[in-house]
Amino acid sequence: MSPSATETLIREAPTKYPIIPLRQQKTDPISTEQPTTHLEIPESKEQNLERHLPIPGPALERLQRAGIDLSNGYPDYPRKLTWLEDALELEPKDREYVDPGSRADPDKKALLGAAKEVRHLAKHIGTEIVGLQLKDLTPQQKDELGLLIAERSVVFFRDQDLSPQQQQELGKWYGDIDISHVNPYVPGVPGAQVIWPDLMRTSKPADFRHPGGNSRWHTDEGHGKYPAGITHVHHDTVPDIGGDTLWASGYSAYEKLSPSFRKVIDGQYAVIKGSVQFLSKSNPTGGPVSIERTHPLVRVHPATGWKSLYVNRSWTSHIVGFDKAESDLILGYLFDVYEKNPDIQVRFQWTPRTSALWDNRTTIHVVSWDYEGEEPRHGTRVISLAEKPYFDAKAPTRREALGLGE
Repeated sequence: MSPSATETLIREAPTKYPIIPLRQQKTDPISTEQPTTHLEIPESKEQNLERHLPIPGPALERLQRAGIDLSNGYPDYPRKLTWLEDALELEPKDREYVDPGSRADPDKKALLGAAKEVRHLAKHIGTEIVGLQLKDLTPQQKDELGLLIAERSVVFFRDQDLSPQQQQELGKWYGDIDISHVNPYVPGVPGAQVIWPDLMRTSKPADFRHPGGNSRWHTDEGHGKYPAGITHVHHDTVPDIGGDTLWASGYSAYEKLSPSFRKVIDGQYAVIKGSVQFLSKSNPTGGPVSIERTHPLVRVHPATGWKSLYVNRSWTSHIVGFDKAESDLILGYLFDVYEKNPDIQVRFQWTPRTSALWDNRTTIHVVSWDYEGEEPRHGTRVISLAEKPYFDAKAPTRREALGLGE
């Protein structure tokens, strides 16, 4: 019998680093009022191997420098929820949101003036800042970074000395931190979610024909009452070749549409579904349900005032008020416009200790799994939740605001 994916991962892992046991996710008990069956299943060899997956060396060194307690295993998991109502209760309460970019100096002199170099990686999306440490930014520079992300959609910083705690603290500047009830996180830092494809492969095998990781275009956490604004991913460990991430501009995707077609989708709403299913206390025998939210197909960014297409193939389900055939046809076209125009995209090659901060309100992204899991990839992700999406018919497109023409 051929070795399992997890067994292979462990056998090929470097031996100079200690193996930290994996923590196990806990599940809320289902009420005894509902009929359930509990089976005691002996732990399989695969499950035993999963609990002893070695942390990549650079990641372990970063965690230890940050003083992360690994004595009880790594990563940590939130308690797995059974009921939909309990998941909804964890969402942020109604609050006013002011985007930090909206109070920034439009010229961003404090941020850009302190950088050694500013590199625009593509015409419409993507900028790299050289010579700044994210942990050292002043309040004014943080605001200006928020505006730069709003305008350029994704901003990169290489060679960062950044702990998970500092990453989480920076995220608080841009909104409430998403505390996931699903994703693993750094022990003691619940807002720093762990990105570790090797860990994902222990429960969901992947191969060349069935890529692992986030290999479909998507946005982060779009199904919430207050969806994701800025996502900050810091990779401490990356493959030597491959594992790039691609982003596409929602501003430019909207501008690719004809003015007549824009009128069809302006002011329309779509249902966005979450990836996790629950049972509902109000209908416990009705089967699994997901969190669903209705958000505008076209939204306006509060810092720039520009319109952006707000759909993605992974989580946008259907357009409200349209027949399924009509909705599928329109959404399929919008997905293609977003995904298949390379001139509105940027592809970024990671290096160790690099951070990317992007705006989910104006982008979609996808990871290339061309490295096929042959080398480790590990990082941490902090998601800052923004405003309730809104549409303003009077808002301009990006090209209109910048005087670029159609």
